[in-house]
Amino acid sequence: MYRDNTKVIQIGNRVIGGGNPILIQSMTNTRTEDVTATVEQIQRLTESGCDIVRCTVPSQEAAVALSEIKKNISIPLVADIHFDYRLAIAAMENGADKIRINPGNIGDDKKLKVVVNVAKERSIPIRVGVNSGSLEKDLIAKYGKVTAEGLVESALEKVKRIEAMDYDQMVISIKSSDVMMCIKAHELIAPLTQYPLHVGITEAGTVNAGNIKSALGLGIILNQGIGDTIRVSLTTDPVEEIKSAKIILKTLGYRKGGVEVVSCPTCGRTQIDLIKLATEVEKMVADMDLDIKVAVMGCAVNGPGEAKEADIGIAGGKGEGLIIKKGEIVRKVPEEYLLEELREELLTWK
Repeated sequence: MYRDNTKVIQIGNRVIGGGNPILIQSMTNTRTEDVTATVEQIQRLTESGCDIVRCTVPSQEAAVALSEIKKNISIPLVADIHFDYRLAIAAMENGADKIRINPGNIGDDKKLKVVVNVAKERSIPIRVGVNSGSLEKDLIAKYGKVTAEGLVESALEKVKRIEAMDYDQMVISIKSSDVMMCIKAHELIAPLTQYPLHVGITEAGTVNAGNIKSALGLGIILNQGIGDTIRVSLTTDPVEEIKSAKIILKTLGYRKGGVEVVSCPTCGRTQIDLIKLATEVEKMVADMDLDIKVAVMGCAVNGPGEAKEADIGIAGGKGEGLIIKKGEIVRKVPEEYLLEELREELLTWK
């Protein structure tokens, strides 16, 4: 796999590349200057399973705030910089574990060199980010429009600029809201570089559309052995990004742990409030540290058989349901007690 051969990069207290576990990243949507709100959100993200967090740094005040934020969080912090190279320097001076820049908008080589020198002095990696929405005009002209080839050429050109400054602690990010373009760009760049790749479908959209687009794009890319960190970009509370990313990684076999809930889609045979029950089960197991599969089934036709495929399951009938454990029906209980009975089984799971 490509990711087994990528360069190992240290980001704060975490390591990516070289076959290390794929890490989940998100980005705060608070004002970074508001230390209290930003720390609170990062702590929620961390509790949800976020491995790396990115904060925007649009001002000197935001850069200075990073110092206090860092004192109150436990995961690496990435400073997101646009246009002003001085903010990149200030962010690193205030404790950023990595900086995200687009060398194309950070300034000329003189300004970029100053940023690279500070990064080198402090051993801070640089994420070279290129988005389809900011692709250079000359590359759009060369290829006739925004293309995967243009994204790759842009990213590699920027990497070479930094390499020429004698620095190689980099992560590459090439993103597009066009899922198929994003997939193609990663397929093109993977054999051309050994730098770790941060993968995501940018501006994917709201929860429903964004999850579908991200699952498709990330699934295809990651399944080819490409990608070292990921972000599911959603227009919602960023904690939802972590939940989705964990499911994607677990589905692909890149992560273990956590309860997987499977449930039937309901049909005319369903005689219990399965939608409510499945939703309650999902909420109940969200923070349980068990590597098992839980089935929530709604009828006596396929329910028991399907539930037997899981480690533990419940199958509902008319006003009652079955508790099925390790393939065996263990008891029948009234519908109103199904959730509590399942909870007790999980709390004493062996």
